[in-house]
Amino acid sequence: MNDLTVSNIERQNVLNNRHAVDALQENLGFTGMLFEGEYRFTKKMVAEFYDVDISTIDRYLSQYADELKHNGYVLSKGKQLKEFKLQFAHVINEVSKTTQLGLFNFRAVLNMGMLLTESEKAKQVRARILDIVISTINIRAGGGTKFINTRDIDFLPAAIEEDNYRKNFTTAVGRCVQGHKNFKYAQITDFIYQAVFKEKAREYRALLRLDKDDNVRRTLYAEVLRCISSFENGIGFAIEAEFKKNGGLQLTLERVKELITEQEQTPAMQPFIYDARTKMASRDVAFRDVFHNNIAGYLRAVTPEEFDRFIGDKSIDFDEIMELPENREVLKRLKQAEDE
Repeated sequence: MNDLTVSNIERQNVLNNRHAVDALQENLGFTGMLFEGEYRFTKKMVAEFYDVDISTIDRYLSQYADELKHNGYVLSKGKQLKEFKLQFAHVINEVSKTTQLGLFNFRAVLNMGMLLTESEKAKQVRARILDIVISTINIRAGGGTKFINTRDIDFLPAAIEEDNYRKNFTTAVGRCVQGHKNFKYAQITDFIYQAVFKEKAREYRALLRLDKDDNVRRTLYAEVLRCISSFENGIGFAIEAEFKKNGGLQLTLERVKELITEQEQTPAMQPFIYDARTKMASRDVAFRDVFHNNIAGYLRAVTPEEFDRFIGDKSIDFDEIMELPENREVLKRLKQAEDE
Protein backbone atom coordinates (compact mmCIF):
# COMPACT_ATOMS: atom_id res chain seq x y z
CA MET A 1 0.00 0.00 0.00
CA ASN A 2 1.04 3.58 -0.62
CA ASP A 3 1.06 6.38 1.95
CA LEU A 4 -2.53 6.68 3.17
CA THR A 5 -2.11 10.40 3.87
CA VAL A 6 -1.61 11.15 0.16
CA SER A 7 -3.65 8.53 -1.69
CA ASN A 8 -7.42 8.96 -1.76
CA ILE A 9 -7.76 5.65 -3.61
CA GLU A 10 -5.81 3.79 -0.92
CA ARG A 11 -7.92 5.38 1.80
CA GLN A 12 -11.14 4.48 0.05
CA ASN A 13 -9.98 0.90 -0.48
CA VAL A 14 -9.67 0.59 3.29
CA LEU A 15 -13.01 2.22 4.02
CA ASN A 16 -14.91 0.23 1.37
CA ASN A 17 -13.73 -3.03 2.94
CA ARG A 18 -16.32 -3.56 5.68
CA HIS A 19 -14.56 -6.68 6.95
CA ALA A 20 -11.37 -4.71 7.61
CA VAL A 21 -13.33 -1.81 9.14
CA ASP A 22 -15.08 -4.21 11.54
CA ALA A 23 -11.75 -5.77 12.50
CA LEU A 24 -10.21 -2.34 13.06
CA GLN A 25 -13.07 -1.18 15.27
CA GLU A 26 -12.64 -4.25 17.43
CA ASN A 27 -8.86 -3.86 17.50
CA LEU A 28 -8.85 -0.15 18.33
CA GLY A 29 -11.59 -0.44 20.94
CA PHE A 30 -13.05 2.99 20.14
CA THR A 31 -16.82 2.46 20.33
CA GLY A 32 -18.53 5.82 20.84
CA MET A 33 -22.31 6.24 21.20
CA LEU A 34 -24.63 3.77 19.49
CA PHE A 35 -27.20 5.77 17.56
CA GLU A 36 -29.36 4.72 14.59
CA GLY A 37 -27.53 1.43 14.27
CA GLU A 38 -23.91 2.64 14.34
CA TYR A 39 -21.45 4.21 16.72
CA ARG A 40 -21.16 8.01 16.61
CA PHE A 41 -18.36 10.29 17.78
CA THR A 42 -18.23 14.06 18.34
CA LYS A 43 -15.37 16.24 17.11
CA LYS A 44 -14.20 16.52 20.71
CA MET A 45 -14.04 12.72 21.05
CA VAL A 46 -12.11 12.37 17.77
CA ALA A 47 -9.70 15.16 18.74
CA GLU A 48 -9.02 13.50 22.10
CA PHE A 49 -8.55 10.10 20.46
CA TYR A 50 -5.92 11.45 18.07
CA ASP A 51 -4.49 13.86 20.67
CA VAL A 52 -4.96 17.01 18.58
CA ASP A 53 -6.88 20.26 19.02
CA ILE A 54 -10.47 20.56 17.82
CA SER A 55 -9.26 23.35 15.55
CA THR A 56 -7.09 20.78 13.75
CA ILE A 57 -10.12 18.54 13.23
CA ASP A 58 -12.06 21.54 11.92
CA ARG A 59 -9.28 22.35 9.47
CA TYR A 60 -9.32 18.83 8.02
CA LEU A 61 -13.13 18.84 7.91
CA SER A 62 -12.93 21.96 5.78
CA GLN A 63 -10.10 20.72 3.55
CA TYR A 64 -11.52 17.22 2.99
CA ALA A 65 -15.22 17.95 3.39
CA ASP A 66 -16.49 15.85 0.46
CA GLU A 67 -14.38 12.80 1.31
CA LEU A 68 -15.28 12.81 5.02
CA LYS A 69 -18.99 13.31 4.31
CA HIS A 70 -18.87 10.47 1.78
CA ASN A 71 -17.45 8.21 4.48
CA GLY A 72 -19.90 9.04 7.23
CA TYR A 73 -19.34 12.47 8.73
CA VAL A 74 -22.66 14.32 9.13
CA LEU A 75 -23.94 17.61 10.48
CA SER A 76 -26.80 16.44 12.65
CA LYS A 77 -29.70 18.88 12.93
CA GLY A 78 -33.46 19.02 13.35
CA LYS A 79 -35.31 15.94 14.55
CA GLN A 80 -32.23 13.74 14.34
CA LEU A 81 -30.22 16.07 16.58
CA LYS A 82 -33.10 16.36 19.04
CA GLU A 83 -33.28 12.58 19.39
CA PHE A 84 -29.51 12.32 19.68
CA LYS A 85 -29.37 14.91 22.48
CA LEU A 86 -32.21 13.17 24.32
CA GLN A 87 -30.07 10.02 24.48
CA PHE A 88 -26.58 11.49 24.92
CA ALA A 89 -26.80 15.06 26.22
CA HIS A 90 -25.23 13.92 29.48
CA VAL A 91 -22.26 12.51 27.54
CA ILE A 92 -21.64 15.25 24.98
CA ASN A 93 -22.34 18.16 27.34
CA GLU A 94 -23.90 20.28 24.58
CA VAL A 95 -26.21 23.17 25.45
CA SER A 96 -29.84 22.69 24.57
CA LYS A 97 -29.93 25.51 22.00
CA THR A 98 -27.27 23.92 19.76
CA THR A 99 -28.87 23.72 16.30
CA GLN A 100 -26.32 21.45 14.60
CA LEU A 101 -23.67 19.02 15.73
CA GLY A 102 -20.89 17.37 13.74
CA LEU A 103 -20.89 13.59 14.19
CA PHE A 104 -18.47 10.95 12.88
CA ASN A 105 -19.23 7.29 12.37
CA PHE A 106 -16.31 4.86 12.74
CA ARG A 107 -15.46 4.94 9.02
CA ALA A 108 -15.15 8.72 9.21
CA VAL A 109 -12.98 8.38 12.34
CA LEU A 110 -10.65 6.07 10.40
CA ASN A 111 -10.78 8.46 7.45
CA MET A 112 -9.63 11.31 9.69
CA GLY A 113 -6.81 9.15 11.05
CA MET A 114 -5.61 8.45 7.52
CA LEU A 115 -5.44 12.19 6.83
CA LEU A 116 -3.92 13.62 10.01
CA THR A 117 -0.19 14.20 9.63
CA GLU A 118 0.27 16.09 12.93
CA SER A 119 -0.83 13.21 15.16
CA GLU A 120 1.49 10.47 16.42
CA LYS A 121 -1.60 8.46 17.41
CA ALA A 122 -2.92 8.74 13.86
CA LYS A 123 0.42 7.48 12.54
CA GLN A 124 0.14 4.45 14.83
CA VAL A 125 -3.43 3.86 13.67
CA ARG A 126 -2.31 3.97 10.02
CA ALA A 127 0.31 1.31 10.70
CA ARG A 128 -2.33 -0.86 12.35
CA ILE A 129 -4.69 -0.25 9.41
CA LEU A 130 -2.13 -1.56 6.93
CA ASP A 131 -1.46 -4.68 8.99
CA ILE A 132 -5.12 -5.49 9.64
CA VAL A 133 -6.28 -4.82 6.06
CA ILE A 134 -3.65 -7.17 4.62
CA SER A 135 -4.36 -9.79 7.29
CA THR A 136 -8.14 -9.59 6.78
CA ILE A 137 -7.92 -9.98 3.01
CA ASN A 138 -5.51 -12.92 3.25
CA ILE A 139 -7.58 -14.71 5.87
CA ARG A 140 -10.85 -14.25 4.02
CA ALA A 141 -9.20 -15.26 0.73
CA GLY A 142 -8.14 -18.57 2.27
CA GLY A 143 -4.52 -17.79 3.11
CA GLY A 144 -3.27 -15.90 0.04
CA THR A 145 -4.35 -13.59 -2.77
CA LYS A 146 -2.57 -15.02 -5.82
CA PHE A 147 -5.80 -16.69 -6.95
CA ILE A 148 -8.28 -14.36 -5.23
CA ASN A 149 -9.82 -13.77 -8.67
CA THR A 150 -11.18 -17.35 -8.62
CA ARG A 151 -13.38 -16.48 -5.63
CA ASP A 152 -15.58 -14.41 -7.95
CA ILE A 153 -18.62 -16.41 -9.03
CA ASP A 154 -18.14 -15.06 -12.57
CA PHE A 155 -14.61 -16.48 -12.90
CA LEU A 156 -15.44 -20.07 -13.84
CA PRO A 157 -17.85 -19.24 -16.70
CA ALA A 158 -15.33 -16.70 -18.03
CA ALA A 159 -12.48 -19.24 -17.81
CA ILE A 160 -14.49 -21.89 -19.68
CA GLU A 161 -15.51 -19.33 -22.31
CA GLU A 162 -11.89 -18.21 -22.78
CA ASP A 163 -10.69 -21.81 -23.04
CA ASN A 164 -13.20 -22.53 -25.81
CA TYR A 165 -12.29 -19.40 -27.78
CA ARG A 166 -8.59 -20.11 -27.32
CA LYS A 167 -8.93 -23.45 -29.06
CA ASN A 168 -10.31 -21.70 -32.15
CA PHE A 169 -7.52 -19.12 -31.87
CA THR A 170 -4.68 -21.66 -31.52
CA THR A 171 -6.06 -23.68 -34.43
CA ALA A 172 -5.96 -20.59 -36.64
CA VAL A 173 -2.45 -19.65 -35.48
CA GLY A 174 -1.16 -23.19 -35.95
CA ARG A 175 -2.44 -23.49 -39.50
CA CYS A 176 -2.21 -19.95 -40.82
CA VAL A 177 0.82 -18.24 -39.20
CA GLN A 178 4.52 -18.75 -39.95
CA GLY A 179 6.95 -19.89 -37.29
CA HIS A 180 7.68 -22.54 -34.68
CA LYS A 181 4.53 -23.69 -32.86
CA ASN A 182 5.47 -22.76 -29.28
CA PHE A 183 7.27 -19.54 -30.22
CA LYS A 184 4.49 -18.09 -32.34
CA TYR A 185 1.79 -18.95 -29.75
CA ALA A 186 3.81 -17.19 -27.05
CA GLN A 187 4.56 -14.17 -29.23
CA ILE A 188 0.98 -13.65 -30.38
CA THR A 189 -0.36 -14.12 -26.85
CA ASP A 190 2.10 -11.47 -25.67
CA PHE A 191 0.82 -9.14 -28.42
CA ILE A 192 -2.72 -9.65 -27.11
CA TYR A 193 -1.72 -9.18 -23.45
CA GLN A 194 0.05 -5.95 -24.36
CA ALA A 195 -3.05 -4.77 -26.23
CA VAL A 196 -5.33 -5.57 -23.27
CA PHE A 197 -3.25 -4.66 -20.21
CA LYS A 198 0.05 -3.37 -21.62
CA GLU A 199 2.25 -6.12 -20.16
CA LYS A 200 3.93 -9.20 -21.58
CA ALA A 201 3.29 -12.50 -19.82
CA ARG A 202 6.74 -12.51 -18.19
CA GLU A 203 6.25 -8.94 -16.91
CA TYR A 204 2.89 -9.89 -15.42
CA ARG A 205 4.44 -13.01 -13.86
CA ALA A 206 7.18 -10.95 -12.23
CA LEU A 207 4.72 -8.44 -10.77
CA LEU A 208 2.51 -11.13 -9.28
CA ARG A 209 5.53 -13.24 -8.25
CA LEU A 210 4.07 -16.30 -9.95
CA ASP A 211 5.79 -19.66 -9.78
CA LYS A 212 6.98 -21.18 -13.04
CA ASP A 213 4.12 -23.71 -12.99
CA ASP A 214 1.40 -21.12 -12.30
CA ASN A 215 -1.00 -20.62 -15.21
CA VAL A 216 -1.30 -16.90 -16.01
CA ARG A 217 -4.97 -17.17 -16.96
CA ARG A 218 -5.81 -18.79 -13.63
CA THR A 219 -4.88 -15.47 -11.97
CA LEU A 220 -6.87 -13.13 -14.26
CA TYR A 221 -10.18 -11.53 -13.31
CA ALA A 222 -13.31 -12.56 -15.20
CA GLU A 223 -13.53 -9.22 -17.02
CA VAL A 224 -9.92 -9.54 -18.21
CA LEU A 225 -10.52 -13.09 -19.41
CA ARG A 226 -13.59 -12.00 -21.35
CA CYS A 227 -11.66 -9.20 -23.01
CA ILE A 228 -8.93 -11.68 -23.98
CA SER A 229 -11.63 -14.06 -25.27
CA SER A 230 -12.97 -11.32 -27.52
CA PHE A 231 -9.48 -10.59 -28.77
CA GLU A 232 -8.64 -14.23 -29.43
CA ASN A 233 -11.92 -14.84 -31.20
CA GLY A 234 -11.57 -11.75 -33.38
CA ILE A 235 -7.90 -12.31 -34.21
CA GLY A 236 -8.47 -15.98 -34.96
CA PHE A 237 -11.20 -15.01 -37.43
CA ALA A 238 -9.05 -12.26 -39.00
CA ILE A 239 -6.08 -14.63 -39.41
CA GLU A 240 -8.26 -17.29 -41.07
CA ALA A 241 -9.85 -14.71 -43.39
CA GLU A 242 -6.53 -13.27 -44.55
CA PHE A 243 -5.04 -16.75 -44.94
CA LYS A 244 -7.89 -17.72 -47.30
CA LYS A 245 -7.72 -14.38 -49.12
CA ASN A 246 -3.99 -14.95 -49.76
CA GLY A 247 -4.63 -18.37 -51.25
CA GLY A 248 -3.26 -20.31 -48.27
CA LEU A 249 -0.13 -18.21 -47.77
CA GLN A 250 0.77 -18.11 -44.07
CA LEU A 251 0.85 -14.75 -42.29
CA THR A 252 4.01 -13.38 -40.69
CA LEU A 253 4.12 -12.52 -36.99
CA GLU A 254 4.53 -8.87 -37.99
CA ARG A 255 1.25 -9.01 -39.93
CA VAL A 256 -0.55 -10.65 -36.99
CA LYS A 257 0.73 -7.86 -34.73
CA GLU A 258 -0.73 -5.32 -37.17
CA LEU A 259 -4.10 -7.10 -37.04
CA ILE A 260 -4.02 -7.03 -33.23
CA THR A 261 -3.23 -3.30 -33.23
CA GLU A 262 -6.10 -2.68 -35.62
CA GLN A 263 -8.48 -4.64 -33.41
CA GLU A 264 -7.27 -2.84 -30.27
CA GLN A 265 -8.24 0.47 -31.86
CA THR A 266 -11.72 -0.55 -32.99
CA PRO A 267 -14.64 1.17 -31.18
CA ALA A 268 -16.17 -2.25 -30.44
CA MET A 269 -13.16 -3.33 -28.34
CA GLN A 270 -12.57 -0.06 -26.47
CA PRO A 271 -15.17 -0.61 -23.70
CA PHE A 272 -13.85 -4.13 -23.04
CA ILE A 273 -10.25 -2.94 -22.89
CA TYR A 274 -11.12 -0.01 -20.62
CA ASP A 275 -13.02 -2.31 -18.25
CA ALA A 276 -10.24 -4.92 -18.20
CA ARG A 277 -7.51 -2.36 -17.47
CA THR A 278 -9.60 -0.68 -14.77
CA LYS A 279 -10.42 -3.96 -13.02
CA MET A 280 -6.83 -5.26 -13.17
CA ALA A 281 -5.18 -2.01 -12.05
CA SER A 282 -7.64 -1.36 -9.23
CA ARG A 283 -8.19 -4.84 -7.82
CA ASP A 284 -4.54 -5.82 -7.88
CA VAL A 285 -3.66 -2.77 -5.77
CA ALA A 286 -6.48 -3.48 -3.29
CA PHE A 287 -6.25 -7.27 -3.07
CA ARG A 288 -2.69 -8.18 -4.05
CA ASP A 289 -0.78 -4.97 -3.23
CA VAL A 290 0.49 -5.07 -6.85
CA PHE A 291 0.89 -1.87 -8.87
CA HIS A 292 0.69 -2.03 -12.68
CA ASN A 293 2.59 1.07 -13.75
CA ASN A 294 1.61 0.78 -17.42
CA ILE A 295 -2.11 1.04 -16.62
CA ALA A 296 -1.85 3.29 -13.56
CA GLY A 297 -4.13 5.82 -15.22
CA TYR A 298 -7.03 3.36 -14.88
CA LEU A 299 -6.67 3.02 -11.11
CA ARG A 300 -9.75 3.69 -8.96
CA ALA A 301 -11.07 2.59 -5.57
CA VAL A 302 -12.56 -0.89 -5.32
CA THR A 303 -16.25 -0.72 -4.47
CA PRO A 304 -17.88 -2.30 -1.39
CA GLU A 305 -19.72 -4.64 -3.79
CA GLU A 306 -16.41 -5.86 -5.23
CA PHE A 307 -15.03 -6.57 -1.77
CA ASP A 308 -18.15 -8.63 -1.15
CA ARG A 309 -17.61 -10.53 -4.43
CA PHE A 310 -14.05 -11.52 -3.57
CA ILE A 311 -13.85 -11.76 0.22
CA GLY A 312 -17.45 -11.39 1.41
CA ASP A 313 -20.67 -13.35 1.45
CA LYS A 314 -20.86 -13.48 -2.35
CA SER A 315 -17.40 -15.02 -2.77
CA ILE A 316 -16.94 -18.75 -3.38
CA ASP A 317 -14.35 -21.39 -2.54
CA PHE A 318 -13.18 -22.25 -6.06
CA ASP A 319 -11.19 -25.34 -5.05
CA GLU A 320 -14.14 -26.73 -3.11
CA ILE A 321 -16.50 -26.22 -6.04
CA MET A 322 -14.05 -27.81 -8.46
CA GLU A 323 -13.89 -30.93 -6.28
CA LEU A 324 -17.50 -31.68 -7.21
CA PRO A 325 -17.62 -34.66 -9.64
CA GLU A 326 -19.42 -32.66 -12.34
CA ASN A 327 -16.64 -30.05 -12.34
CA ARG A 328 -13.53 -32.26 -12.30
CA GLU A 329 -13.32 -32.51 -16.08
CA VAL A 330 -13.55 -28.73 -16.34
CA LEU A 331 -10.72 -28.35 -13.83
CA LYS A 332 -8.62 -30.83 -15.78
CA ARG A 333 -9.12 -28.81 -18.97
CA LEU A 334 -8.20 -25.54 -17.25
CA LYS A 335 -5.08 -27.04 -15.69
CA GLN A 336 -3.97 -28.44 -19.05
CA ALA A 337 -4.49 -25.13 -20.89
CA GLU A 338 -1.30 -23.90 -22.47
CA ASP A 339 0.45 -21.30 -20.32
CA GLU A 340 2.66 -18.61 -21.78
